[in-house]
Amino acid sequence: MSLWRREAGALIALALPMIAGNIAWAAIAATDLLLLGRRGAESVAAGALAINLFNALLIFGMGLVTAASPLIATERGRRPHSIRDVRRTVHQTLRAALLFVIPAWAVLWQCENILLTMGQLPDLAREAGRLMHGLQWALLPFLGFTTLRNFIGALERPFWGLVIMLAAIPVNVVAGWALIFGHLGAPALGLLGAGLASTLSSSFLFAGLLAVILIDRRFRRFRLMGRFWRSDRDRHRQVWALGLPIAITLGFETSVFNASAFLMGLIGRDALAAHAVAIQIAALMFMVPMGIGQAATVRVGIAYGRRDHAAIGRAGWLALMIGTGFAACAAALLLLAPRMLVSAFFDTADPANGRTAALAIGFLAIAALFQLADAAQAVGAGVLRGVQDTTMPMIFALAGYWVVGIGVGTLLAFPLHLAGLGIWLGLACGLGVVALLLVARWSLRARLGLLP
Repeated sequence: MSLWRREAGALIALALPMIAGNIAWAAIAATDLLLLGRRGAESVAAGALAINLFNALLIFGMGLVTAASPLIATERGRRPHSIRDVRRTVHQTLRAALLFVIPAWAVLWQCENILLTMGQLPDLAREAGRLMHGLQWALLPFLGFTTLRNFIGALERPFWGLVIMLAAIPVNVVAGWALIFGHLGAPALGLLGAGLASTLSSSFLFAGLLAVILIDRRFRRFRLMGRFWRSDRDRHRQVWALGLPIAITLGFETSVFNASAFLMGLIGRDALAAHAVAIQIAALMFMVPMGIGQAATVRVGIAYGRRDHAAIGRAGWLALMIGTGFAACAAALLLLAPRMLVSAFFDTADPANGRTAALAIGFLAIAALFQLADAAQAVGAGVLRGVQDTTMPMIFALAGYWVVGIGVGTLLAFPLHLAGLGIWLGLACGLGVVALLLVARWSLRARLGLLP
């Protein structure tokens, strides 16, 4: 039992700063919507369209650079004092991010045309395009920050990532307040200002964490900026081989939520604005199991590098138990206090926001139903990444999110006339299927001794 307690302590100590950092990241995104909400529901709806399109590529890129975490953790398990191999992984992950970002920028520049092709309202598509022309440049610095955060997380020293994230929140708020509304001598740029504020805060994140890594003696010894442009094809291929399935998996997951936003846009402005608010609240809840999954990748990965079957199993099962335990508490909060949560985004007493608030409250009731499934799939994917199992989770994501999630949601929303509630029920079904498949795969591998 002492081994289980020791592992639980190590997992929680690693997960807490990661969770807090994830919440800080979500808070940065939430402040953008909160500021746009002061301009009205139409600005929130346009912002939701742009942010969902941006997030589709951002999350894909984050999945790609996530490869650094299990690669570094496994190397630490194999050789605890390794320096050169860790540096190789960071270098090649940053280069992979750059290769991804260049074509992604070209896609995001066409935001308005893409949204019009999807059938969105022209005025919302135009405003979303304005926001994107400021936001898209945040992609590269944020992926650079994520790579560095994965590096310090795999070293089990994630604290500085949290500190920089927390510092970025007021930077984003002040920049957004100034550039959206024209304060502090800045021009009032509206939605374009919101996008530029996010780019500034992302640049602050990368520069801040890089400065810490170059100064702190615990990180300085890796000399991450040394020989950065040196070719390393073998490690570059490893990053893509492990990271691309993760990126596609996260792409399937994120794009199903993005597709649900676009479907909401076909239903109406109120439904789209309510969906944006409910998704933001659910995303804040998701940051906890996401952080537990990230910590589990490191703990499982270190044990995997040592080829310690028992330690791999302990880390994985503890992460799943802790993640689903939190999800039960989150579900209770969503069921008991939905109006309080929604009121942070809209004045629920204002009759003009009445329908939007009512829809958001209804969506949160369904979000409460899928909290356990969402936590299980997030942590399940994390523990499987620790043993570098990324291909089958990608297939599970395709089947669960797009075949089940979108299929059921579209059927309920349109032919069966459940509108927005139907889309949310479809999301719940998709998450449930993916969670079952991932936990079943982990259980099978543990039972058959296939983890190392």
